[in-house]
Amino acid sequence: MKGLKERWKVESNFQLTIIFIVFAITGSASAWISKPVCIWLGILKEDFGFWHTPVRLLIVLPLYQILLVIIGFLFGQFKFFWAFEKKMLQKMGLGFLFKKEEN
Repeated sequence: MKGLKERWKVESNFQLTIIFIVFAITGSASAWISKPVCIWLGILKEDFGFWHTPVRLLIVLPLYQILLVIIGFLFGQFKFFWAFEKKMLQKMGLGFLFKKEEN
């Protein structure tokens, strides 16, 4: 836990616990919400067959990113999750979406 706290620059075990809770809630919520979103978009297993799961995962990914920041904000960890999100998007090649911070 100590290594994780240093890597994420987290000060307390309580904050680390809150971060874990946010990740858990976000993962469950994005999976739960993706079903009605797929139905609303007309992405049904009967129509897509094998491709239903990969398409649903592509829908879950951006949904997860948005929910992570929102749920992090609700738990008072917006700063951590916004930085986490920017770093993740940069690794995915989408860093151009954010202005470069000057030191």
